[in-house]
Amino acid sequence: MLKKFLPKDYVKSIYEITPELLKERNIKGIITDLDNTLVEWDRPLATPKLTQWFKNMSDHGIHVVIVSNNNEKRVHAFAEPLGIRYIYKAQKPIGKAFRKALAMMDLQKEETVVIGDQLLTDILGGNRSGFHTILVVPVAQTDGWMTRINRSIERKLLKWFDKKGLLHWEGSSSGK
Repeated sequence: MLKKFLPKDYVKSIYEITPELLKERNIKGIITDLDNTLVEWDRPLATPKLTQWFKNMSDHGIHVVIVSNNNEKRVHAFAEPLGIRYIYKAQKPIGKAFRKALAMMDLQKEETVVIGDQLLTDILGGNRSGFHTILVVPVAQTDGWMTRINRSIERKLLKWFDKKGLLHWEGSSSGK
């Protein structure tokens, strides 16, 4: 049961995920969370570095859809200037938004990764829906109030995974 929370891969930053790496795995699409995955939860717009990351993905034919539990105003204001498709109020970890994003890209699950910073929403939802999941270290040390509740549960899961040697995560007892 707990393995549903275990990502297939994990990285310190979204920038470690390159088009070349994805193409080696025959990945043509990304379903990504927004807040604390791409930018801090309270940063309204993309950084220049992130804008370049999106452009690089597009230049290599890799589709990106933002799937966020946040509201339409937040997600639209972030995604629209970038020309990135998005789904707001996704209700992750429920699978409906993941299936909708897949249909928007006209891809198969095997050609798509789910990227996020939370085990209880992004990773659980992606795993339950049959995607390859990638956990990233949150870009900010602070969270909105609802996420803070999830983080307390998440810390226990991460400690358990670390203890079992399944995932060595920043802040875990292994020191990584």
